Amino acid sequence: MANFAFGLGVGTKSAKGDWLEVYYNQPLLNASEILIKAVAGLVGYQGGNTAIELNAGQLNELKAAFVSADASEQADIADTLAGTEQPLVLTILESDSAPSSTAEVYLKLALLSHRLVKPHGLDLSGMFGLLPNVAWTSEGAIAVDELARRQLQARAQGRTISVNSVDKFPKMTDYVVPAGVRIGDASRIRLGAHVGEGTTVMHEGFINFNAGTLGVSMVEGRISAGVVVGNGSDLGGGCSTMGTLSGGGNIVISVGEGSLLGANAGLGIPLGDRCTIESGLYITAGAKVTVLDDQNNEVQTVKAADLAGKPDLLFRRNSQTGRIEVKTNKSAVELNAELHKHN
Repeated sequence: MANFAFGLGVGTKSAKGDWLEVYYNQPLLNASEILIKAVAGLVGYQGGNTAIELNAGQLNELKAAFVSADASEQADIADTLAGTEQPLVLTILESDSAPSSTAEVYLKLALLSHRLVKPHGLDLSGMFGLLPNVAWTSEGAIAVDELARRQLQARAQGRTISVNSVDKFPKMTDYVVPAGVRIGDASRIRLGAHVGEGTTVMHEGFINFNAGTLGVSMVEGRISAGVVVGNGSDLGGGCSTMGTLSGGGNIVISVGEGSLLGANAGLGIPLGDRCTIESGLYITAGAKVTVLDDQNNEVQTVKAADLAGKPDLLFRRNSQTGRIEVKTNKSAVELNAELHKHN
């Protein structure tokens, strides 16, 4: 029995019975056929992609099935959840196709943040229509239309509910903290971000869903939706990358390995390895760029899009003429090596 992804989750529902969010402690990618067969009969799974709601009474049987399939981590989850009154769901994805439920979306976001899948490695088509806007509060997820009543009830009991955000996405660290990372402000990293081991995200850094770093990086700027940053590359303070949701169209904006975006710089093309963009310079696809040789002589003028993915380039703005120039960058590797000594 084929399987793409598997997760036993516990979550929150609205008063109307709609899922608001689902927490998967240990999602699985390509779970064994033995495991799927062991649980299929217990929950009525007959194949396909589905989210099956459970009751706490089924957990003991599931635990035994997990043990029989040598899935000790899943058995521990079932044991920990025993007796809970919170909503439970078992999500099984036979294939990576467009999600059809909130529980399926959360499983895919968990796969990304657990680093089981890299950005752009999942079909997330139609996900926004499946994610409700939620008030993320000091007492967990609350349906927006229920928030005022819950706040009043809390006040009547001498408590105050603090609303951290109203959004479709929660912060990643409420669901997973990947190994080997430093995060200055956890609220700035959404669930579904992929934060590579060795990455430091400073307080002004931001990482959206289906985006992130693949290795060691210092992030003090914005990694927008869909943007992937290669190992050894850094984003300076206040810099920005153009995501696929905000003007980048279908072009996947990326940063190669060993590259640097200076403070307040911007990127609107795929950037190659060992490249640098000068502080304050925003490179868009249609920007005219003057190519210089090693003697600083003008060779030609091209659109920045023509330089997409090319390595060892230094983008700068001529302080006298204002034109954007590009030349071979010989110092990027040394610069990034020094930065990463202190990550």
